[in-house]
Amino acid sequence: MIGNIYVRYVVASGGALGLDMGLFMAALALGVEPVAAAAIGYCSGIAAHWLLSSRAVFVGRLAEKGSPRRQQQLMFLGSALVGLAITVGIVGIGQKLQVDPRLAKIAAIGISFQVTYLLRRKLVFA
Repeated sequence: MIGNIYVRYVVASGGALGLDMGLFMAALALGVEPVAAAAIGYCSGIAAHWLLSSRAVFVGRLAEKGSPRRQQQLMFLGSALVGLAITVGIVGIGQKLQVDPRLAKIAAIGISFQVTYLLRRKLVFA
């Protein structure tokens, strides 16, 4: 079952990442600073990822409506903020080192993916 959850998480993350990267690239094309573009893209993926994670990945682990679900949503948001901090930090460092922001974003994706998966599996949907 662990592998199955991870596979579903990878698929859900792919969908959220498509939205994230699409908005990131669009923002860059519009002249938005790379760090802000990374934050815009990442934040857009948070809502998509909640819907996918809570209904398709961690099946049967969605908290009951009311206070328990609100707490779970806040913990999910907390895990997303950790991922956002990782993403913005890596893109910001890349910008200071004059690394192509798309490459920095790709590096951030790999690291934030693993961290948020562990937080969500072990804490949010435990």
